[in-house]
Amino acid sequence: MNTNPLDKQNFFDLSDLNSLRKDALKSGGDPNASDAALKKAAQQFESIFTQMLMKSMRKANEAMEDKNSPFNSSGVKFFEEMHDQQLSMDLSSKGSLGLADLIVQQLSPNATGYTPASIIRTGANIESDKRATGQLNDIAANVAVTKPEAIENQKNTFTDPESFVSSMWEHAKTAAQKIGLNPAVMVAQAALETGWGKHIIAKADGSSSNNLFNIKSSKAWQGESAKKMTLEFEEGMPVKKQANFRAYDTIKDSMNDYVNFLQGNPRYQEALQKVAQPEQFLNALQDAGYATDPQYAQKIKNVLQRSDLKEMLTSLVRQGVN
Repeated sequence: MNTNPLDKQNFFDLSDLNSLRKDALKSGGDPNASDAALKKAAQQFESIFTQMLMKSMRKANEAMEDKNSPFNSSGVKFFEEMHDQQLSMDLSSKGSLGLADLIVQQLSPNATGYTPASIIRTGANIESDKRATGQLNDIAANVAVTKPEAIENQKNTFTDPESFVSSMWEHAKTAAQKIGLNPAVMVAQAALETGWGKHIIAKADGSSSNNLFNIKSSKAWQGESAKKMTLEFEEGMPVKKQANFRAYDTIKDSMNDYVNFLQGNPRYQEALQKVAQPEQFLNALQDAGYATDPQYAQKIKNVLQRSDLKEMLTSLVRQGVN
């Protein structure tokens, strides 16, 4: 008989939260009942966490979406969200991430001898689980020090693509002129890197790093830095890593440093020889290893082909914005 508490759970069943509360109250001093209630709550937390992951991935893909596509309507978005929410619950019921197991192991007073289901599924050993727990604690620590104003600052920097483009254009023209590049290419790359300015990396104090091209800071970098979890591709597989990124006082500084960065690195010299042909320039930039995403150049090209971006740039040129 299947007794998994989430097996019959539906995202729209609001009574489940009340059920969690009742189970916790009924447990009393019974260690078995206490563990059962804890496991059910942990699975609920894993479900919420999975929903957050899915939402973040959907959000990261917004920069590449075509607003005119019928698959980008509010109706489709609504059903996508419902699907993601229900899927996250189904995944958590199967322990797909193993997060619920780790929570139970950490919080249960009866954790001695407890073996997470993730170990049984993967054949891993206890030492590997300890490392995973340590990584979870590291991530939790990083999340804890993230200030609320940092998220709010990023969210309100640019209200829409039009405000982003109009703010970038003047600085892009000046910087791009130094290497003979079409400034639209720089704007499109910055749009892809930051989600039209909505996801610019924040510094520890919550202020914007103004890093439009996500250039990492090395030991040679003399300026400020900002830390962020980033998605890298290793042998074609996405891997999350924490990295240090350069921070600038202004958008203008970021644009100028991008040009200096390309000019100062020998591996980008071939790309600089192809600035007159934007598509070739972007291909060479990717080949030189600017980003690990195998579709990086194509994604920027897709942004350049967006009809709304073309309209915005045409309008700026007509207005004579320098």
